[in-house]
Amino acid sequence: MARSLPKLILITLIFSLTIFGTRSQTSTGSLSIEAGPRRSEKLSHLHFYLHGAFAGPNFTATQVASASTSSQSATAFGTVFVIDDVLKLGPDARSKLVGWAQCLTSSVSQAETVLSMAVNFVFTEGKFNGSTLSMLGRNSLALEVREMAITGGTGAFQLARGYVRTKTHSIDRTSGLLVSEYEVYVLHY
Repeated sequence: MARSLPKLILITLIFSLTIFGTRSQTSTGSLSIEAGPRRSEKLSHLHFYLHGAFAGPNFTATQVASASTSSQSATAFGTVFVIDDVLKLGPDARSKLVGWAQCLTSSVSQAETVLSMAVNFVFTEGKFNGSTLSMLGRNSLALEVREMAITGGTGAFQLARGYVRTKTHSIDRTSGLLVSEYEVYVLHY
């Protein structure tokens, strides 16, 4: 009996694979894969400035949650923000508006000021009007230049992947205005 057990297991396995393999091939609800139109992949370089207001009457970032200990933390660990910043062509407040950065971010380190960011760049001007890019990553504010990943997109940025380099251009703690420079390198179809 002990010697026939491995044979029984093998026969059961082969029988199961045969039945399930045949069933999935003949099922009426099977997945159909079609080749889409062939398009060549291109690399786009975008350069813009994020303008945000973390204080004042026209704030674009608001705290939505915090850990009970975040007020005791030098890094605001556990604090969550929702952000709706503007994207402009230049660092000046009068620069042309090209879109929005809509973001969920949180302070994720107890030892240093680090944000975990999930951002949708929504473009409203030019050849990328109506398209979006999704960025996800770790933003260590102690670094002069930070890198994060482009993880997808819509419209002109379908199947996008790439990276972002950002740095703080200016910050005015009195007025609560922040301007960050973004260099985006994205592969898309």
